[in-house]
Amino acid sequence: MTLQSLIKNIDTINSVDEIPIIKLCVESSYAWITESFDATPVNQLVTGRAQFVDALLCHLWQLYGLDTVDELSLCAVGGYGRGHLQPHSDIDLLIVSRKKLKPDVQEKIGMFITLLWDIKLDVGQSVRTIKETVKLAKDDITIATNLVESRLLCGSEATFDKLWDEVNGRNSWSSKAFFSAKYDEQKKRHAKFNGTAYNLEPNIKENPGCLRDIQSIGWVAKKHFKEYDGWNLVGHGYFTEQEHSELIACRMHLWKMRCALHLVAGRSENRLLFDYQPDVAKMMGYGEEGKASVEKMMRDFFRTVARVSELNQMLLQRFKYDMLNQSVQKSVIINEDFELLDNMISPRHETVFSSPEAILDFLHLVANTPEVQGLSTICIRQLRNAHRAFEAEYYVERPLCREKFMRLMKQPEFFDFAWDIMHQYGILQAYLPEWDAIVGMMQFDLFHAYTVDEHTHRLVKHVNYFFSKENKDFPRCGRICKNLDKPEILYIAAIFHDIAKGRNGDHSTLGAQDVAKFCQQHDVPSDDAEMIAWLVENHLLMSVVAQRRDIYDPDVISEFAGAVRSHNHLNLLYTLTLADIRATNDNLWNDWKASLLRELYLMTQKALDNGLQCQVTLNERVTTHKHQARQILQERAIEPVAIDALWARLDDDYFVRFKPTQIAWHTDEIIKAQNEWLTPEHDGLLVKANDNSAKGGTEVFVYGKDRKALFAQVASVLDSRNCSIHDAHVTVTRDGYVFDSMLILENDGSRISSESRIASIENAISAQLEKPGRSHENKRKLPRQMKQLDVPTKVRFFNINDEATLIELEALDAPGILAKIGHAFVDTNMTLKLAKIATIGERAEDIFIVSNEAGKALTQEQQVNLKKRILFKLDQLEDITIP
Repeated sequence: MTLQSLIKNIDTINSVDEIPIIKLCVESSYAWITESFDATPVNQLVTGRAQFVDALLCHLWQLYGLDTVDELSLCAVGGYGRGHLQPHSDIDLLIVSRKKLKPDVQEKIGMFITLLWDIKLDVGQSVRTIKETVKLAKDDITIATNLVESRLLCGSEATFDKLWDEVNGRNSWSSKAFFSAKYDEQKKRHAKFNGTAYNLEPNIKENPGCLRDIQSIGWVAKKHFKEYDGWNLVGHGYFTEQEHSELIACRMHLWKMRCALHLVAGRSENRLLFDYQPDVAKMMGYGEEGKASVEKMMRDFFRTVARVSELNQMLLQRFKYDMLNQSVQKSVIINEDFELLDNMISPRHETVFSSPEAILDFLHLVANTPEVQGLSTICIRQLRNAHRAFEAEYYVERPLCREKFMRLMKQPEFFDFAWDIMHQYGILQAYLPEWDAIVGMMQFDLFHAYTVDEHTHRLVKHVNYFFSKENKDFPRCGRICKNLDKPEILYIAAIFHDIAKGRNGDHSTLGAQDVAKFCQQHDVPSDDAEMIAWLVENHLLMSVVAQRRDIYDPDVISEFAGAVRSHNHLNLLYTLTLADIRATNDNLWNDWKASLLRELYLMTQKALDNGLQCQVTLNERVTTHKHQARQILQERAIEPVAIDALWARLDDDYFVRFKPTQIAWHTDEIIKAQNEWLTPEHDGLLVKANDNSAKGGTEVFVYGKDRKALFAQVASVLDSRNCSIHDAHVTVTRDGYVFDSMLILENDGSRISSESRIASIENAISAQLEKPGRSHENKRKLPRQMKQLDVPTKVRFFNINDEATLIELEALDAPGILAKIGHAFVDTNMTLKLAKIATIGERAEDIFIVSNEAGKALTQEQQVNLKKRILFKLDQLEDITIP
């Protein structure tokens, strides 16, 4: 099948009533694109699709007799007006006349449009007079933009020419106004994507650096120069031949991805959703390796959009001066090589970037010139050209470059704007081969929202924020950073923490080896080098311990404090960890994670002060918490005798784990309930929720006589209410009462702020607990994104002492997972003592501490049986939630 044969088949349609034949013709056009995808350049596919639609529309127009109507034109506008059509893109049409149409003509046009819908073409149409069109275009930049790219398909040439003259006439948008509107439009569009294309599911059309950025250049050129071929911008001096060729190559790559996406989705879809990424990668020739293929494809995608962003920025900045008739308002000479033009740094001659060393000197100059707000067009172009000219070797191989690089690392001001330049324009990529390897590297999961290099860039910016005067949010990190004698230790560790991602092996270990080599090359003192390597190798340690271990267990604190060794190690690791979490995903950081890290930091600090005598540290904590809680309760006039009676039933572990405000709240509520209704003869359960007791989120506690499936029932209710449990602790009193405390957040990680919502959750749990043994029916479905992600279920057991076993669970974070696990514990007669719940993107990484019926650690046989039961329960869950 060829394009010519497709178009020839259109001529065989003799009547508009031959709908099955017309539909077959349309379906054949999709088949042609699919069959031709591998062997045909994508520009021929998108122009060929437009040519096919041109021929079909004109033929149907004639069959309805509309070609005989005077002064009536059928026009293509928008993307279709450019003569480009992706497989399922909208076909934007303008039917324009000089005067208002007669009823019979209106009826024919209505039938024509209806037929196009019937044959499943995605048509967007407008039927207007010239006067109406001109008026609407004057008021709406979108309509004006569509008309810039209009072309006549068939009908009256005179009418189309008249329209063209009117929309480009004196009373239409001027080049200046048009440019300003499109420039503002682009800024707003970029802001919707947080100014970056580094998103998990990028929009190939709208994201920064994607097709819309290329089109913006074309729209402005067409409006201002009346040039309809981008090549002519070279003649106007806006592009070099190389830059134009580069932009065309980038467009071809993005076109091919978008074409594949349309074919895979079977509709007009511009978001590269997880659902489609494996199949698009396969169509694009990246192989059938699933995750690995997707990551290769995304790497090329992100490198492409970075190049488009550079060219777009360079060209629109030049257009801004020329089309707005602006002249430089403020010129300041910095030195013999550079000047400031309206706070944009600009070269004063053609050879400012004569060597890699000169490029690093430029960054040093920017760091020391806080007035610099951006790079001029000339500066961007020269920097890009220099970057390509010195590709033969990495800059790190040059001794003088190493010296200049270390000078930058020791200068916190460098990490303001100059660091952004180093990242954005590929200078660090040209300096370090290890960094070059992670540029554009995407990880196919829901946890990492950015490429590895973009994540690291953001991490460094977070670290730099801690040093700044503007830092009001993280005072502890600010104090740590301001007291550092050698800030380069933290910055270098930040740059290298993930640099070994994507290589075979543990990236922390390999990264430590990489940074040790770097330190040796750059003459970093051995003590500093050891600290940097330790930070890189252990950059996940604090996060893992805080989120996945029981930080109130003296053995855990002792082990962590032993690994940290000193206050200096602890301070640097805390700062790096906090920045790392915040830079991984904008939705990851919340009060709960902050409170976990703060608690671990403070207890480790105290343990180090006590010479790693962690039990002493925890004993001091028990005494302090009891004293402070008692003071709060005395203010509430709670009887000391009642307080002593309740506290005597609780172990010290309870007073270590909970803050004085929490202990006071629990005690107050339980004593009030005991005085009113919660007697030994009553088997009811007290349920309370409070947003003020715990810093990290909303605390829910349940108190009463112990019963089976309690945790499972509560977890099921919370999940159905779109809440997530982040921490759960079970205390069983000496006389058989159970005390369950859970810290909950909204599913997106934010706090539950509505008092009415907290009350409704409390009531729902109370109602559910009146139905012993039954869990709330969960109707929440598995999110779309997760269905494409393969997360094997893993269950591991560790006997931490004679009385308890720690269970590590990794599984897909499907709705209802905690309730199912809770029932698995009940089914195998296990007692849950502690749960730490962590959601890492699509993965649930949960910790449970349990004991058997005898109050002892699980035997090997019990571990095997429990694992089987958990796997069985989770298999049930997937059968229910995944179609």
